[in-house]
Amino acid sequence: MGMIQALEAMLARGQDNALLRYSLGNEYLKQGEFAKAVEQLRHATEREPTYSAAWKLLGKALADAGDKPAAIEAYETGVRVAEEKGDKQAAREMGVFLKRLQK
Repeated sequence: MGMIQALEAMLARGQDNALLRYSLGNEYLKQGEFAKAVEQLRHATEREPTYSAAWKLLGKALADAGDKPAAIEAYETGVRVAEEKGDKQAAREMGVFLKRLQK
């Protein structure tokens, strides 16, 4: 069983949480399945709105999918969330990605 299948099985068993959704989104992103990655990462940020790593990966998935406006919005939210949490490194990284998209 592959990683995606294992994570999907956990989800099917009701083990739904932000980390699981993040992990699943990350695996879909690695496979180039951007729509599925975005869906899972949106679930992760809905379940845990202060999960800065999920915002960062959501921004990447949206950018990779070609949805620049949504990627900018995700990164902007992610920077705000990370700054509020004191997660300076994540805020800086997302700020860099955000500036690249805004050029």
